[in-house]
Amino acid sequence: MVSERGLAVLRAIVQDYVATREPVGSKTIVDKHRFGVSAATIRNDMAALEDEELIAAPHTSSGRVPTDKGYRLFVDQLADVRPLSAAQRRAIEVFLGESVDMDDVLSRTVRALAQLTHQVALIQYPSTSRAKVQHIEFVAIAPRRVLVVVIADSGVVEQRVVDLPVDHEESTLRALRDAANAAMAGKKMTDAAPELRGLASRFAEESRPLVDELASALASIIESTRQERLIMAGTANLVRTEHDFSGSIYPIIEAIEEQVELLKLFGEMAAEQHGVAGNRDVSVSIGRENEPFGLPETSVLTSGYGPTGEGVARLGVLGPTRMDYQANMAAVRAVARYLSRSLGE
Repeated sequence: MVSERGLAVLRAIVQDYVATREPVGSKTIVDKHRFGVSAATIRNDMAALEDEELIAAPHTSSGRVPTDKGYRLFVDQLADVRPLSAAQRRAIEVFLGESVDMDDVLSRTVRALAQLTHQVALIQYPSTSRAKVQHIEFVAIAPRRVLVVVIADSGVVEQRVVDLPVDHEESTLRALRDAANAAMAGKKMTDAAPELRGLASRFAEESRPLVDELASALASIIESTRQERLIMAGTANLVRTEHDFSGSIYPIIEAIEEQVELLKLFGEMAAEQHGVAGNRDVSVSIGRENEPFGLPETSVLTSGYGPTGEGVARLGVLGPTRMDYQANMAAVRAVARYLSRSLGE
């Protein structure tokens, strides 16, 4: 059982090690943090923390550094998360406020998060497992070229240009739009495509090749939205912190680029909510907790986002276990909330 002073000593060690990357000794703690007790007493507290495997000595006669277990206790004991400064909040609002569509807002969001945290930033594209079709549109852009647009209630907008075998007529496009919306609007994206079957049979014989081509494109768009994917930025930040990893960073970069394991980790974090007291909207997975996903020396912080705050997808950051958890959690939470508000509008 760790005492209150022991927890305070652990917090001091974590904060100093994150700031300096130097092992922290009892004299440094006494001089810097003013506990009001002797160095010998602090050494006893550190010995107790070491017995609990919360800190460890990287070298003989050196100071101590936090272990994965120590970081976990530190995060779980956080009573609050430092808010972003007014300048940081304003920067997010201005940068994201210039977005023109869903792809642009997500791209801007992930870049902003990477700049705020100096970590690898990740955003899961909104899942369509619960999203519903809100509207379908066919826009003529040339005699044999039509833009097919699918809008989901989650804020996702998917579009594709289709080259047609025959010239189209505006009246046919309007009729197809009305028929497709009547059949699919309000249906889950995962259930919408079958509603297109037999759509061409409702049209005159001469219009069926056109309708078949556009219905096929529409079904393909809907099917493609079911594939989970991540958008990322700031991979170069891993190189800047390469000395925080005991081995090569290339397996980490490969895991990020392949996305499969990260998507599994995001899913597990959403299900288990490794949150912290008073800040359950931010989930944290540390070090060895990420070993099943090939990321044993990293920490991942995520939060859910969605148009009404229901968390249809997640965003977060990935970096070494030696990171500023308080500041990064604040950034993840703030960006997720702003993104949710933007999508809701």
